[in-house]
Amino acid sequence: MSTIPQVVLLIETSRGYGRDVLGGIVRYARLHGPWSLYLTPGDFKQAVPKIEQWGGTGIIARIETSEIGKALLATKLPIVALDLSQSQLDPRSPFRRCSELSSDSHRAAQLAATHLLDRGFQHYAFVGIAGRIWSQRREAAFCAAIREAGFEPHVYSPPRWRGDRQWHREQSILEDWLRNLPRPIGLMACNDDRGRKVIEACRGAGVQVPEQAAVIGVDNDELLCELCDPPLSSVALNAERGGFEAAAVLAGLMSRRIRKPRRIMAPALHVVTRRSSEISALDDFEVAQALRIVQEKAATSLWIDAIAGMLAMSRRSLEIRFERAMGRTIHDEIRRVRLERARRLLLETDLSLDKIAAIAGFNTASYLGQVFKSHTDMTPNQYRRSNRGEFELQRKGQ
Repeated sequence: MSTIPQVVLLIETSRGYGRDVLGGIVRYARLHGPWSLYLTPGDFKQAVPKIEQWGGTGIIARIETSEIGKALLATKLPIVALDLSQSQLDPRSPFRRCSELSSDSHRAAQLAATHLLDRGFQHYAFVGIAGRIWSQRREAAFCAAIREAGFEPHVYSPPRWRGDRQWHREQSILEDWLRNLPRPIGLMACNDDRGRKVIEACRGAGVQVPEQAAVIGVDNDELLCELCDPPLSSVALNAERGGFEAAAVLAGLMSRRIRKPRRIMAPALHVVTRRSSEISALDDFEVAQALRIVQEKAATSLWIDAIAGMLAMSRRSLEIRFERAMGRTIHDEIRRVRLERARRLLLETDLSLDKIAAIAGFNTASYLGQVFKSHTDMTPNQYRRSNRGEFELQRKGQ
């Protein structure tokens, strides 16, 4: 009998999230294998292979139907499942014995909410998908963030009848809902595929994106986002890291080094801004212009006096009007934008703290560390390690 692990992968290949998860699995197999991988056709058209005949030793799967679930459990092989449903997470469910990979939906929704709130909207909305636990989690976290900011979000209720959820039927339902929303509005879609449909429905409803509705999705599926018109802003997830860690857990289960189910999270990283949300909904034109200048030039030696000069305003007038419109000072906004840039550089590059401080607009690495610690309770290096961890170390060692 072969000692090479025979791993079955029931994961979609038609979307960026699934492909990134698979990329992380493949990376783990290259570093710690060899593994023999069995991949089914993508887009959820799954078929359980004759695992016993093939000699399967482990499974990583998105369990789309009860039939698939029963067939996988019947193999009695170690399983890492993607995004178990609410019923599958019930303590009485046999799937509770499976390990699970899910995305950090709470953080993704918070990032999306902050992105839209920063644009000064007075109205917000969420469009989800029925029956998806990750959509429900994103809806709950988004609504909580919007309510905490003092607004009441509008939530789209997908059709109850399954036939009406087919896009050729649902499109007109969604168009009617969008047409009746107050505008301008900031809208979060539960993922990029839903975001693409929201933009399409906006066009049918005569709602201009982003002028009347700014739209943001989740997954940062680059091809899908760029195919939207206008291109879709999205929250990036580190699905590759999730796939790598899922493979590591499966390896432990197959070798019996791990005996209890593990919960793995694909982190939410940051917002990738595209034209679908490149808008400011502020009534105060000068404040909107100041916000744009801060977002474009925060990494430079940006002084409030200089911004006021660009707008032919006094510094005091700018400060008062900015705080009235945004609920925070312009100095706080400059620091927030610089911190967000530093976060992205810490996660996406191997640059030194000195270089990150210079690029993000902080004078020195020590000042970056001081500000970073006060806002995150972590040093920049601790933040980098906690969000990249062993997965990134393994990537460097490849």
